[in-house]
Amino acid sequence: IIPWMEVDNMWICVVHYLACLSPTIGSVVYHLFMNHIGGKQVYDTLLSLDMFGVCLVNTLGALPIIYITLLCYPTIQQASLLAYILLSAYGIYCATTANTNITRLKAFVWQALFRFSLFLFRVYGSGVGSPNSLRLFIIMDSLAVLGGLVNIIQIPERFSPGLFDNWGNSHQIMHVMVICSIIYLHWGTLEDLAWIKSYQCPTE
Repeated sequence: IIPWMEVDNMWICVVHYLACLSPTIGSVVYHLFMNHIGGKQVYDTLLSLDMFGVCLVNTLGALPIIYITLLCYPTIQQASLLAYILLSAYGIYCATTANTNITRLKAFVWQALFRFSLFLFRVYGSGVGSPNSLRLFIIMDSLAVLGGLVNIIQIPERFSPGLFDNWGNSHQIMHVMVICSIIYLHWGTLEDLAWIKSYQCPTE
């Protein structure tokens, strides 16, 4: 649900739409074919596709946040967008070639720190954006981080092996938290899209 006709910056809507869909598509394909008889090579390819979708939501989902937060600083805004895209490309490489869950999670750390610095700039600096979106974005990142940690620590099956093989295991909990994270990303972006229509940067 995006107000396509009411938004001046159409690219924000397109990027946001792709960000919300990409991890879902990649994950569904991975889980659907993860037991393919092709062996490790097929499995690794499918896992890389899954991780690529996760990377895209981290990359594309943050671009509207960067654009709006630095709206009144066009030079810094463009430099930050370019820097985030280039660093994200390296992060995608690290995540899709990682051998362990911990290494994969580390590939997203700097992206989270980049976004956190933007949130701090909104609160303590001259960054702009909807007053209602910041809380939603913080919940978004918190859910994503907690989901990743739950998946790595493997709670609750660590304490009751075999009991959660089918339902309620850490991987399922992680997926629920990630989906909730994407929903909060969507709500926050909608708040910013509504806010940007009536905002004018102060003139010096």
